[in-house]
Amino acid sequence: MTERVDFYVLKSAAAKQRWAFACRLTEKAYLRDLRIVIVNDTLADAQALDDLLWTFNERSFIPHKICQDEHSMDPATKVHLTVEPAAHFSADLLVNLAARLPAHWERYSRIAEIIDAEDECRRLGRERFKTYRDLKLILKTHQLDETATV
Repeated sequence: MTERVDFYVLKSAAAKQRWAFACRLTEKAYLRDLRIVIVNDTLADAQALDDLLWTFNERSFIPHKICQDEHSMDPATKVHLTVEPAAHFSADLLVNLAARLPAHWERYSRIAEIIDAEDECRRLGRERFKTYRDLKLILKTHQLDETATV
């Protein structure tokens, strides 16, 4: 059951800034021994984030896996990148980089929505915020600049 949804609102409209923040957030959660699922809009986005997770910080190591379907989810891996979360799989944190409300969102105790300054991203983020609010979930908004750390 979802306990809380955090909205991280960036001032930058650059997708790379969203991905960099997602990497830092994932690293922090991984170091706390949490299981993380990162939802992307496309497989190409997941692959780009996969590359960035290996290189964004030369001092960190975040073992992760791209999962193209529910059968490729590995319980031994702490971080999964996907386009659609598996119905039978749950984790401690769902990081949403997709423009939509992820399927099976209620299986995650916390959700992180990362919103950049691009107009459509903001509009869709507001829609998800309203949906979560209507579901009576605890919401917290964090306004961040380009240099923000988690």
